Amino acid sequence: MTTQQVIAQALAWFDSGHFKRVLAERVAIASESQRSDRDEELKRYYNDAFIPAFQEMGFTTEVIANPVNAARPFLLASREEDASLPTVMCYGHGDVVFGDDARWSDGLSPWTLTERDGSWYGRGTADNKGQHTVNLAALEQVYHARNGRLGFNCVWLCELGEEMSSPGLAAVCEQLKARIDADLFIASDGPRLSADRPTLFLGSRGCVNFRLTINARAKDYHSGNWGGLLSNPGTQLANAIASLVDGKGEIQIAALKPPALTPSLKTILADITPARGENDPATDPAWGEPGLSAAEKLFGWNTLEVLSFLTGNPAQPMNAIPGQATAVCQLRFVVGTDWQRLEQAVRAHLDAHGFSMVTLSEVRGTPATRFDPTDPLVDWVLAAMNDATGKKPALLPNLGGSLPNDVFAGILGLPTLWVPHSYPACGQHAPDEHLLIAIAREGLAIMTRLFWELGEKGRELLARHQQHQAGGGQ
Repeated sequence: MTTQQVIAQALAWFDSGHFKRVLAERVAIASESQRSDRDEELKRYYNDAFIPAFQEMGFTTEVIANPVNAARPFLLASREEDASLPTVMCYGHGDVVFGDDARWSDGLSPWTLTERDGSWYGRGTADNKGQHTVNLAALEQVYHARNGRLGFNCVWLCELGEEMSSPGLAAVCEQLKARIDADLFIASDGPRLSADRPTLFLGSRGCVNFRLTINARAKDYHSGNWGGLLSNPGTQLANAIASLVDGKGEIQIAALKPPALTPSLKTILADITPARGENDPATDPAWGEPGLSAAEKLFGWNTLEVLSFLTGNPAQPMNAIPGQATAVCQLRFVVGTDWQRLEQAVRAHLDAHGFSMVTLSEVRGTPATRFDPTDPLVDWVLAAMNDATGKKPALLPNLGGSLPNDVFAGILGLPTLWVPHSYPACGQHAPDEHLLIAIAREGLAIMTRLFWELGEKGRELLARHQQHQAGGGQ
């Protein structure tokens, strides 16, 4: 069977309605991981969705205890055909955010798959049930086309806590490292650059959240009686934040900036134009680091955001000087940023600028990752995507947001290749979440081609990757 025949067979299966039926069954499982009363529904996603799909392809499955959150176990599914063949690792999460049932549009429900205007609506259609359903379907098509073989070894790690920041994922990957023993990682999550452009991203920006607080006094005081005599924590904190990031979004502290963009990154990002969708918000060209393109700001640079700011009583403002003020800030950062020294750098900066009254707390973050964009594996995926869709794919050195990719790239040491099957306006984490049917169909063609080619020339692809690494990579 040729590559084109396998893809045609997969698309015929999709067009017959089978994919929609499978996805509808999975969406109907209310697997909200942030609720403590959904434990049985979450387990049902393993028992009714993941495990049967894997066992149908001859995988062995094992539920792995979560050392951090016992109610959110992991699932390891593996199939070894020949120890000499490459091993591909895949990933998916069966949990979703709150359904938020009351806020969905008329005629739509988070737990019922509904087709409308070329989209399938339902919680998890974009994040992540629809995406891993595409990949499992592609794997199944290859398995049947090869008469019960994939042509490579495969291991999947699935979780039920991604929407809770993946508690225990790092610990379990440390525990399973020898058993996984994969050669490369291919998965799907997050959005494409735009609905009409297939996308490959190689990692994600890191993220650090931290809280800034001023506790000036135990209570508020009348502004007429005490104004001009008592410091105002709200005013002080606003100025402290302005010393970190100015009114145009430019970071003011050198330690929070990344290294300059390399020529190769500039070349890659020159082909990228963010925010092209009709439902995307209008961007502000004057916002952020000056001298950078929109793509360079989003995918190649750091941003410092104020996520919340509270002083006094916003709901019922009083004529009083507040006693406290607090804000939560966030640094999104790329590879090369010394993010683990953020707390020391911010503390020293605030002290040097006269803001020693500001306390810094609740600092927590995840690393940035970026697989080498010059690696032959990247060229292979881009060529396969082009051939499968007839469209020039977008290459992103990293996603603008964050994923637990540091676990796969760092702990497991894998080349990470992410092929998303969603788009920026999918309603992820919001009411009316949806999956564009055209993207799901196109995603199935892409993943079927990738999995088929891994069975055809996996050893050759890995040999070229290893030769590139031995030569020093990028």
